[in-house]
Amino acid sequence: MQSLSAAGCHAASAAQPPSPSLVSTVLDFSDPFSTEVKPRILLMGLRRSGKSSIQKVVFHKMSPNETLFLESTNKICREDVSNSSFVNFQIWDFPGQIDFFDPTFDYEMIFRGTGALIFVIDSQDDYMEALARLHLTVTRAYKVNTDINFEVFIHKVDGLSDDHKIETQRDIHQRANDDLADAGLEKIHLSFYLTSIYDHSIFEAFSKVVQKLIPQLPTLENLLNIFISNSGIEKAFLFDVVSKIYIATDSTPVDMQTYELCCDMIDVVIDISCIYGLKEHGAGTPYDKESTAIIKLNNTTVLYLKEVTKFLALVCFVREESFERKGLIDYNFHCFRKAIHEVFEVRMKVVKSRKVQSRLQKKKAATPNGTPRVLLLLHCDALTEEEGGAWDS
Repeated sequence: MQSLSAAGCHAASAAQPPSPSLVSTVLDFSDPFSTEVKPRILLMGLRRSGKSSIQKVVFHKMSPNETLFLESTNKICREDVSNSSFVNFQIWDFPGQIDFFDPTFDYEMIFRGTGALIFVIDSQDDYMEALARLHLTVTRAYKVNTDINFEVFIHKVDGLSDDHKIETQRDIHQRANDDLADAGLEKIHLSFYLTSIYDHSIFEAFSKVVQKLIPQLPTLENLLNIFISNSGIEKAFLFDVVSKIYIATDSTPVDMQTYELCCDMIDVVIDISCIYGLKEHGAGTPYDKESTAIIKLNNTTVLYLKEVTKFLALVCFVREESFERKGLIDYNFHCFRKAIHEVFEVRMKVVKSRKVQSRLQKKKAATPNGTPRVLLLLHCDALTEEEGGAWDS
């Protein structure tokens, strides 16, 4: 077994799983505030189900065709995703051949502090074994942490017909929930997604997973609703431009074709900016506070992109007649952008406060009688106030 490397991975063979003490050190479960600041997403599933390919395509911009040459994962790999103030989590990619529920392995170390568990099922393979592993994983994880969001990616559906996709999803959904009902665990909720790395379905599925981990999501959705209702906009997305995950949208339904157009627009803006947007000698960044784009479609619809932060972009769908009031839209966007930055500042204050509390807890400075010095000072202050009150009376 190898120790944690610079790439954020440590080896763990099927015959010899990593020790609980090592996992505890790596995951840093000793800090009660770390799990709130940066939640963890676990990628689990059987071997060759496509877990590593999903991670490479979504977060490393790897071409789907290149994933055909990826070797099977034999390491527990950790990756920090901190693209913006809201997209902030860790992804743990687990090899399918490791038995995490070996009696000698403390699986509680894995699931404690986890925000979401994504279980990937290969839809083109016999998924009976995968369903059994899913049931075991979900039941064990739920006993440790009832707050985990359980997400099931029915993957590699690009090779199935539309009718076969629907039938496969229905069958997996039925069998998985029946297994939970037989175990008396009907209260566990599983979310199912049809995914493929060869279209935008994997990005949309990951978007919905990440949104559940963003505590500010209701605030962001409310801001978007106010913005579109006062600007004559039909649909708006708040995108992370690095991963093309949309972290929030308004309350109107999301259409897959609309989402794909937004992703394509971000690609076009970044590609053109990399060619023509840089200063002399390649100075500057291709995406900054001046970044904006307008694309007119042949169906009287306008796509409008504006920079919100250095990692976030607002992409809107506007009718041509409504876009004639571009000045109003820009003014409302200015107000929206200011509100987003205020939400960002509040989050930074919360994170800073939690880190301070965490450091205070880790300090073991105590008085000779074992009372923590901080508590002792607070106790002395309280006594002083009581004595002062009695003196005044």
